[in-house]
Amino acid sequence: MKSNLVIVESPAKAKTIEKFLGDGYEVTSSFGHIRDLDKKTISVDIDDHFRPLYIVPDDKKSLVSELKKKVTQAETVWLASDEDREGEAIAWHLSEVLKLKKDHTRRIVFNEITKDAILRAIAEPRDIDINLVNAQQARRVLDRLVGFELSPVLWKKVKPALSAGRVQSVAVRLLVEREREIRNFVPTSSYRVLGRFDVPGQKNALTAELQARLDTPDKVRDFFMRCRPAVYTVGDIVTKPSRKSPAPPFTTSTLQQEASRKLGLSVSQTMSVAQRLYEAGKITYMRTDSVNLSDLALNMARKVVASEFGEAYVCPRRYKTKTKGAQEAHEAIRPTYLDKREISGTAVEKKLYDLIWKRTVASQMSDAQIEKTTVNILISSSPEQFAASGEVVRFDGFLKLYIESHDDEPEEETGGLLPPLTAGQTLALGHMTATERFTHSPARYTEAGLVKKLEELGIGRPSTYAPTISTILQRGYVVKEDKPGETRIIRVLTFENGEITETEKKELYGSEKAKLVPNDIGIIVNDFLVAHFGDVLEYNFTATVEKEFDEIAAGNMKWEDMLQRFYRSFHAKVEETMEHSDRTVGERLLGYDPATGVPLTVKMGKYGPLVQMGSTSDVNKPRFAGLLKGQHMESITLEEALALFRLPRKLGQYEDKEITASVGRFGPYLLHGGKFYSLRPDVDNPLEITTERAIEVIEAKRLADQNKLIRTFEEDARIQILNGRWGPYIACDKKNYKIPKKEDPAGLTLERCLQIIAEADAKSPRTGGKRSKKS
Repeated sequence: MKSNLVIVESPAKAKTIEKFLGDGYEVTSSFGHIRDLDKKTISVDIDDHFRPLYIVPDDKKSLVSELKKKVTQAETVWLASDEDREGEAIAWHLSEVLKLKKDHTRRIVFNEITKDAILRAIAEPRDIDINLVNAQQARRVLDRLVGFELSPVLWKKVKPALSAGRVQSVAVRLLVEREREIRNFVPTSSYRVLGRFDVPGQKNALTAELQARLDTPDKVRDFFMRCRPAVYTVGDIVTKPSRKSPAPPFTTSTLQQEASRKLGLSVSQTMSVAQRLYEAGKITYMRTDSVNLSDLALNMARKVVASEFGEAYVCPRRYKTKTKGAQEAHEAIRPTYLDKREISGTAVEKKLYDLIWKRTVASQMSDAQIEKTTVNILISSSPEQFAASGEVVRFDGFLKLYIESHDDEPEEETGGLLPPLTAGQTLALGHMTATERFTHSPARYTEAGLVKKLEELGIGRPSTYAPTISTILQRGYVVKEDKPGETRIIRVLTFENGEITETEKKELYGSEKAKLVPNDIGIIVNDFLVAHFGDVLEYNFTATVEKEFDEIAAGNMKWEDMLQRFYRSFHAKVEETMEHSDRTVGERLLGYDPATGVPLTVKMGKYGPLVQMGSTSDVNKPRFAGLLKGQHMESITLEEALALFRLPRKLGQYEDKEITASVGRFGPYLLHGGKFYSLRPDVDNPLEITTERAIEVIEAKRLADQNKLIRTFEEDARIQILNGRWGPYIACDKKNYKIPKKEDPAGLTLERCLQIIAEADAKSPRTGGKRSKKS
């Protein structure tokens, strides 16, 4: 019998910690929370001071029994869940459910999984911090109240099966407001003039920009005409030294942003990989808003910088956290051992670790020393001036290792060396080019950009950013998609040898990748909630609630009092809205059908946005048509709506059967010979698809169906070996099983298939099988 039982959240964490402790310790896992609010009911006794009604879920009951048995066999139980509020709550729930005796229970915390950190934590145990637990309970109960009271309002007033949440609804509001900014944006154009000047005695020409944008082609021509007799001379030459300092070590938010920009990872992917690195003892705790480094880390960083780059690059720094409402005094995210330049693991784990290592080490390196030179070029026949600038890095400092990325990179970088120049020197004009430039609408948010905005507003905490984004995506209020952009014609005027020429060229604009875009239903829900619950969706209100959670965590506020203040007015507003507000489907009149004069409206239907031709009061029943991909309720025009009623559209005959294109509940499709063939909305438009293209789609689907079935077994018809989107797999009883990479799918016997199924089921007892992605 082992005298010490250590309970952590995850098996991976348990496995790492067990290596550091002696034979007298058993390390086991609670697999996260062992009890929670019942998902089926509100599970809060409002009349009894908002008392949470916790239950042990069915899938945790056997685990709880095992833990209780282990507790009876241990002299001391060490609760080693994470250091944040969620981790503190897990420890408290374990103590309550397992009925742990205070004299035999120790709470230990650490922000890195190393032998020294674990042994130091065991040497310095503490009690469960009930203030942190109460802060977590306040958040959990408040979010449950908001979700369970707002969602039924949406079911009745907007559409069934919708949901609302305190932070998720605010996040959707940010996206809706940005989308409307973009749709309402009216670009304006001006002309950017660049001059190319020859410098006597120099091979390289000097490119400079006119220090004024010209509004119209006429103003460009007028400027060019005034430049015909001009003499160009060098005016002021200003050289200034400057310094660039490194970015601080990573917080949760900045890691999510930089991993998105540099590695292309989503917020949830970043957190998943960081969790694995932490549990393997390779980085410190990954949910933190602190930029602080421990003395140990600072000393390690100094040694690494001196060893790899030299003493000139060493510059120890201590950073202070500036984030609104930064909570527990964690360390920044850093490698546990900075002398480990590389680690073992998956490719993405290695890349994220490398990013964290570089950022941490660079934060302790010297500033980059830069010399910037600006030159003005005077025009004898005009008051305007050209300017050119260049940068020279005199000492690279931290730039030798790491350069931070930014969402909004400058349109054109200035920099590089300028040719030797002297004030008063005469330059010869090679040519000038005036290119039409349009103002840009605000950019849509990426996942990381939304996290940055939430953090700036003080909304949410490191532990909530990823779940918030996952929730709004899963519930269909927002989609993450690429925007292909559009093409426009821009004018280019060139002045060379006293002559003006004009040309046109095409420019792609508005293209975006992996941006968050609100759906029509997300916009309708947002507008309803803002209209009736504007105070709950106010950015300042949500940030204030976060501050109150902080006050509860510090022991300065009672969580029941905070909930009472909120709930009294909130519940009254829910009842008033349920009783007196009108139902909304986002209906908008588009105009009238020129042929019949009946109205066309766009609105949200049972299965999505649609256009209605006619009204229910007419003698003839109204007709309906679903919107196509890329069409939105707020922007669809009367002409686009009328075109939808050309569907279903007959394309012609194939194999003596008619091909029809249309749009249904699940998107655009073809109908041929009684069979349906899905169309990809981003590739084929049912209003435009040709007969030839339709035949290609039909034949491609037939071929895919033929190749899908690899093998069946007469002895057991349940089992099939199939080809899916992610490769071959075994299908059995509506479950899918991965085939090991070394196996030949076509050569698998029935016995081997059953063995693979049994092995997968044994690994995943709670889910009944290790499922592959749905094929």
